Order: sequence, then C-alpha cells, then structure tokens
Amino acid sequence: MSETVTLEQLNGCETNQFITHLAGIFEHSPWVAEQIVEQRPFTSIESLHSVMVNEVAHSSDQAKLTLIRHHPELAGKEAESGQLTTESTREQKGAGLDQCSAEELQQLRELNQAYLERFGFPFVIAVSGLDRQQILQQMRIRLANDDEQELENSINQIARIAHIRLRHLIST
Repeated sequence: MSETVTLEQLNGCETNQFITHLAGIFEHSPWVAEQIVEQRPFTSIESLHSVMVNEVAHSSDQAKLTLIRHHPELAGKEAESGQLTTESTREQKGAGLDQCSAEELQQLRELNQAYLERFGFPFVIAVSGLDRQQILQQMRIRLANDDEQELENSINQIARIAHIRLRHLIST
C-alpha cells in the first residue's frame, strides 16, 4: 500500500494511481480497485468500502476462492521468510503473532494445516484487536463449520480487513 492519501486526492487521481493506491486493500487483488474506479467520486471511506465489498460479493465463486487463497497463513512460511505484504506484516505483528511461543507456533501450524486440508484455503481472520489465544480459539471454532459457512466467514473477514486497511490508507 502506498503512503496515506485523502479521499479527495484518491477521487481526483489518475486511474492507474487510484488502482495503485488501493491495490493492497484486498490481498494481492488489485482487480477489486480496477472494477470500481469508474464509480468515483466516493463520499466517505464507508462508501468506498461498501462499493469494494459489493464488487467482491458479486464476483464469481472462483474469484472469491482466489481472493481467499491470496491471504497468507497466520505466522506461516511467508511471515518466517519476510515475504508478507506490508499490510499483513503490520496486522500480524499487531496481534503479536511475531512473538509466539514455540507451543503457540506449533498450535498455529497444526490448525493452519487442518484448516487448509478441511476447506482448501487458508484461515483468514481480521486479527486487529485480537490476541494470539483469541485467534487460536477462533481457528478451533471455525474448523467445525461447513464449507459454505466458512467461505462466507472468510469473505466477511476479508471485508473487515479491507475496512481496517482503508482506514490506514485514507487520512481524514
């Protein structure tokens, strides 16, 4: 994600710059920004968020799965190797996932693997405001869901993440 911008700057910038500014809102999915650029001007962060979430909601099931699969595992290989996006790094550090004990890290790895095997995509949760134990608890709870419910949960969590990221990007 680029440096902060005002909503006025975002509404007034060139198409490519608009897409660049919003490219990190949905993990590795600039197509969301590409699809909504012509709906400018946006009157608030909430209106921009609503339009972006609506675009995702009306996308194909395959596009939704791809979007979910672009999210990294929590405290996974990408985090270990420093390959997370700036946004994901900030979010995971904010939840203390970079400070896991060996036991917590093992639990996360086991739950990540079980979740991936069960649903075919990584566990996604908006970690802002959660601690490691709350995240682990949510992983355990959500493993019991059915496929349709968990697809919906993941998309809803991605929408929450997008809102948090928009609030970091757009200065008021």
